[in-house]
Amino acid sequence: MDIENKNETDKTNQIELQEQYLETLQPIKEGQLVTGTIVEINSEYVFVDVGYKSEGKIDITEFQDPPKIGDSVDIVIVRTENSDGSVGVSKKQADEKVFWKNLRASFNENLPVEGKIVRSIKGGYEVLLSYDTRAFMPLSKADVKHVTNVSELLNKESLFKIERLFSEGKTNIILSRRAWLEEEIQKKQDEFFDKVNVGDIVKGTVKSFTAFGAFIDIGGFDGLLHINDMSWGHVKKPKDLISKGEELELKVIKLDQEEKRINLSLKHLKNDPWLSFEDKYSEGQIINGTVTKLTNFGAFIELEEGIEGLAHISELSWVKKVRNPKEILSEGDKVEVKILNYDLEKGKISLGLKQVLPNPWDEIEERYPIGKRITLTVKNLSSFGAFFELEEGIDGLLHLDDFSWTTKYNHPSELLNPGDEIEVMVIAVDRENRKIKLGLKQLSEDPWQSLMKAYPKGAVIEGVISSITDFGIFVKLQGAIEGLIPSAHIFDPKIETLENALSKYSEGDTIKAMIIEIRPSKQKLTLSLRDYYRILQKEEIAKYIHDDSDEDTASFADFIKNKPSK
Repeated sequence: MDIENKNETDKTNQIELQEQYLETLQPIKEGQLVTGTIVEINSEYVFVDVGYKSEGKIDITEFQDPPKIGDSVDIVIVRTENSDGSVGVSKKQADEKVFWKNLRASFNENLPVEGKIVRSIKGGYEVLLSYDTRAFMPLSKADVKHVTNVSELLNKESLFKIERLFSEGKTNIILSRRAWLEEEIQKKQDEFFDKVNVGDIVKGTVKSFTAFGAFIDIGGFDGLLHINDMSWGHVKKPKDLISKGEELELKVIKLDQEEKRINLSLKHLKNDPWLSFEDKYSEGQIINGTVTKLTNFGAFIELEEGIEGLAHISELSWVKKVRNPKEILSEGDKVEVKILNYDLEKGKISLGLKQVLPNPWDEIEERYPIGKRITLTVKNLSSFGAFFELEEGIDGLLHLDDFSWTTKYNHPSELLNPGDEIEVMVIAVDRENRKIKLGLKQLSEDPWQSLMKAYPKGAVIEGVISSITDFGIFVKLQGAIEGLIPSAHIFDPKIETLENALSKYSEGDTIKAMIIEIRPSKQKLTLSLRDYYRILQKEEIAKYIHDDSDEDTASFADFIKNKPSK
């Protein structure tokens, strides 16, 4: 074959090969989304084989991650041929198309999408998705709990469920973070209930408090730590024992898979202290404790965590009349108490505060024997007497009846005032009823007893008329004792009238009369002028008989008519 024929044949073969190659190329058109393979990379561009007669060229800045030769990449055909013969492609446009394609798929398949909460707007938040796509999330869809501080979610990156996707004309995307959170919580709860059993130990973080306990986050969902399960001891408020954000180890004590309720416990990590109570404590034992709670009937005292007893108000003091435990105790006080008795079955202990100290009433008679004189200060007054404090918690009563042997007082303030210091005498001690009686009049001899010794019944006594009434004459005698001459004992009705007899006497007159009744216990003294004059008459008659003279004989009527000189 000559040279000319050979060249013609080679040319024909080359054209056939080119035609065969072109037949293998994929037909492309502008706007088409295709997948290419990176075949070359330099400092500015990435070259991609898209199965066309020429390669596509992409600015390297369109890649977020460093590209590698052989990697597949989605691109959009912008031009089938540039001026330099290359295919015009855009990775950015392809990414946007893929994003919207995936967004639609996520909406259709109820899959979550990534986004960032960028700002608060009316009714909710604006969420930024990829490629500057903006979506709206209502406030009620932002969290599983009520959002009180809208700023706490700003700039938060999260996953969201698409609740609405409408892109014809104006794009409208509604998102729900709450739906995604609820789904995640449900998954974690299901996994928890599948793996965890009652009695297992779990870790959690204190999330929030209520009056009855605390909610613990145990992996995206909550368990309840009830206040009664926080400690074997007394817990007044959950915040007294644990803090928000604190990490804890807890024991699972109850699981309700149907209601998705989980009860946790701190105290069950330790043994019940009541099980070993009798190994440590016994009746009559004196031990230190801490006041945990005060009520109007007593004080609760903790001996150790979980072991708490009651000191009844009657067991707080031997001497002080405690009306409320707050008068002598405060919560948190460290005190020494005696175990009076206990009931393990009921978990109750009776404690005594006063039993730790000696009872001052046990030896009260030795310290304050009857007849003891003591100087005291008036503490307060009542309608029936005055109270004195003999020592702390021990009072004595000076009754009105023991103020004076002779003077009748209507109220103690007529003689005493609070703060007055006087000498009194112990006249009675009642240890059982815790009463001490004091006397003021007992400091001096009873004038009634003295009077009765000096002037028994039938004796004649001299006194001064203090008052004259229709029913008799009152006479003041020695020792400020007052006696009464009843009207029937002032005159002889056979001789004169009462009115005539009374006219002979005046207040202040000194007279003599006979004692016809004296009763010191009743402070009663009855006198008689009539009997006294009869004695005088008898004496005078006896005198005249003795003198055997009738000329000067006087009758009782003469004595009445001519009463003795004052």
